[in-house]
Amino acid sequence: MRRIVVALGGNALVRAGQRGTAEEQQANVDLTSRQLAELVACGYELVITHGNGPQVGNLLVKNELAREVVPAVPLHWCVAQTQATIGFMIQQSLGYEFERLGLSRVVATLVTRTEVSPHDPAWLDPTKPIGLYQPEERARAIMAATGQVWKPQGSRGWRRVVPSPEPVTIVDRQAIEQLISDGVIVVACGGGGIPVVRRPDGRYEGVEAVIDKDLAAALLARELEADMLLILTDVPNVILHYGTPEAQPLKRVTVSDLRRYQFEGHFAAGSMGPKVEAAIRFVDRHSGRCAVIAALEHARDAVEGRSGTHVVAD
Repeated sequence: MRRIVVALGGNALVRAGQRGTAEEQQANVDLTSRQLAELVACGYELVITHGNGPQVGNLLVKNELAREVVPAVPLHWCVAQTQATIGFMIQQSLGYEFERLGLSRVVATLVTRTEVSPHDPAWLDPTKPIGLYQPEERARAIMAATGQVWKPQGSRGWRRVVPSPEPVTIVDRQAIEQLISDGVIVVACGGGGIPVVRRPDGRYEGVEAVIDKDLAAALLARELEADMLLILTDVPNVILHYGTPEAQPLKRVTVSDLRRYQFEGHFAAGSMGPKVEAAIRFVDRHSGRCAVIAALEHARDAVEGRSGTHVVAD
């Protein structure tokens, strides 16, 4: 049985033009679950991870609006809460799809911690925008009141920025492996995982940061010794010269060629860049692994080589 870590992009939860209501998100997860259940029915062993950007953004807005009524919760709490909420939706939906297909499988969500280093240079340069845009005057007032860091983000205004340190290890890997060995489909490491640092006394402590979900998915896939990292997004392929008349979809590409295209600046940092980096990290120098970046609606075709961009070792 091939083990696949499936990294669900934002379109699996909130599609372009939607407000992100609970009903919209559940409907999107229902469509996603049909794709995933089909893979399980074909005999693939899945571990599922997902993004949580809009959901964390919503909680931060609630923090701000209710600050004078109830205490605001820290960012790592927001990550934990959204892991549980999104995992619940996937459990509900995927469980139904298994019943519909006559499959006897259990789905469980694990609230997952990801360790980061307290010495990561990202702490000195917060770059990851989160939450709503605000006018400069309002942003400066929030900074003065809370100590948060806000930066201008073009014509739309200012946004809070937080560090995005590198994921070091999946703290709860052993629990994930135990669930897998019991035949459970595990939803884990949502939103890159809850960022924690390990203190000198051995205790883990939550920190105010956001871990890139794609890089965390690559780490999760490596630590679980998966055969494939499947990154499902809203485009069918990685594309060279994106948005130009010379646009060229990549079907099959080696790590060294993809790294070269990366250095040439083909992949934007805020969109395809992290997915490409995750694929490279997972496959690098390991001939038995493959990473696939593909459209969500073509999941099975992507796994079976008929769709998507397949990244292989040299």
